Amino acid sequence: MSKLILLLFLGLLAYLVFKGLSRRAARRREAPPPRSPERMVACAHCGVHLPESESLESAGRRFCSEAHRRLADS
Repeated sequence: MSKLILLLFLGLLAYLVFKGLSRRAARRREAPPPRSPERMVACAHCGVHLPESESLESAGRRFCSEAHRRLADS
């Protein structure tokens, strides 16, 4: 009787391990691809580097804030 209980326990343990590994593999397949890195630009006034999407452009130059863009225009 004890051998049967041990066999059932080992079967349950093997099932749970297999199920956990298959879930982990499924999550990896569903993960979105990593984003591509964004180009960094330097502010024409102070030299701070920031992502291009967050910078302001004026006369072909990039700025970190509206205040620095205004200072460069004056």
